[in-house]
Amino acid sequence: MLGLKWSARRSSALLAKHSPRESFWRRLSPPQLFVGSFLLLILLGTLGLKTLPGLYTGAPLSWLDALFTATSAVCVTGLIVVDTATYFTVWGQAFILLLIQLGGLGIITFTTVLIVALGRRLSLRQQALAASAVEAAPHVDYRQLARDVVRFTFLIEAAGALLLYLGFLPELGWRGAFWPAVFHAISAFCNAGFSTFSDSLVGFRTNPVVLVVVMVLIVVGGLGFLTLEELYLWRRSIRERRRFRLSLHSRLVLTTTVLLLGVGWVFFVFFEWKATLAALPLPAKLLNGLFMSVTARTAGFNTIDYGAATEQTNFLTILLMFVGGSPGSTAGGIKTTTIALLVLLAIFRLRGQEVPSCWSRSVPHEVVQRAVGLFVVAVAVLMLGSFVLTATEIEHGVTAPGSFLKYLFEAYSAFGTVGLSMGVTPSLSTTGRWIIILLMFIGRVGPLTFAAALTIRRHRTRQFRYAYEDVVVG
Repeated sequence: MLGLKWSARRSSALLAKHSPRESFWRRLSPPQLFVGSFLLLILLGTLGLKTLPGLYTGAPLSWLDALFTATSAVCVTGLIVVDTATYFTVWGQAFILLLIQLGGLGIITFTTVLIVALGRRLSLRQQALAASAVEAAPHVDYRQLARDVVRFTFLIEAAGALLLYLGFLPELGWRGAFWPAVFHAISAFCNAGFSTFSDSLVGFRTNPVVLVVVMVLIVVGGLGFLTLEELYLWRRSIRERRRFRLSLHSRLVLTTTVLLLGVGWVFFVFFEWKATLAALPLPAKLLNGLFMSVTARTAGFNTIDYGAATEQTNFLTILLMFVGGSPGSTAGGIKTTTIALLVLLAIFRLRGQEVPSCWSRSVPHEVVQRAVGLFVVAVAVLMLGSFVLTATEIEHGVTAPGSFLKYLFEAYSAFGTVGLSMGVTPSLSTTGRWIIILLMFIGRVGPLTFAAALTIRRHRTRQFRYAYEDVVVG
């Protein structure tokens, strides 16, 4: 009996000894774990850029520029302070590509796939992270989704690299086309916008194979893995002659994507017909207009000089960058489903109806509220970031007054993890670079997730609300 008591006391002592560390990890919420994984990868990328040999053709990056580059790569943004094509060796470009791949898929996805592959059960926190993306589609198994994320990614990137190799072959030769094809396939699918060419894809603006393949990779990567999984299941159901219904989430994603691409295409061709597209033949004008519509929402590749584009084009690009891609994808922005829900909410409220619906399905009130909250927080972050960035750069004498559009463009590009720029990124001051780093990070993890990660959970003994009181609106 005494032995049992002594053993129990020893076990309690050991638990008490290790409980602080265990309680710390248990206290981490899924948003904190998600944000922390990206933060850890950025820090490792920064250390790698500073310590690994053979990455540079000349002097290595400073600590701030290494942090900026690592953040841009992990957050799949594409904004650069140095020319990726000339400043880095092939090994340096490969290290950046590794950060892009890890950041595009997310560390949590790799962890989930590894655990499932080893046959181990997921913890409750890991299940919350893995299953959060499939709440909108209960018929999708999150374990299968985690496997398919990696499988789809590598298959699509391999096919894209092969097609890009054929596109680059006439101009770069059979040896010179290999690395650019691999690099741009991964960068395009992850919506990163990094390029091994100093002028991005301006030199291939009349090459339909390269532009079409890059556009397809960008769109597919921006649809979101949940939508890709549902499309795969839908295609398989047709082959097996059984019924399958796409979720409301995927229908909104596909419809909004097509509408944004079509509207952007028409307006970009119209705005730039006699400007940056003036020297191109008719087929190339139409193709480059479509490319501008595709890349503006999250990719960051460019076939024109946005510093020479019309103000209408740059403003429309800002709007598309704000929307971004779709949930569960490698893209940034407030996402296509958010803007779709806000439009539906406005339409149904004008009709005097409380609950928005679409395709014979009503949208839950909490989902609509989440979309409204995301929109408000994103606008607040961008307004503050744009204001501080513009004021900082003018105060430091980096630019003259009247350059507000350039820095508004830069802020939206960072938050939307797009990577397009009007040419001000390399000349940013130290403060300006820190602002862009923060905007890229918040844009990648999501403003609501970032805010939730900063929230300290408190245990409340009771729940209550105050009495309602009306407020005049409008």
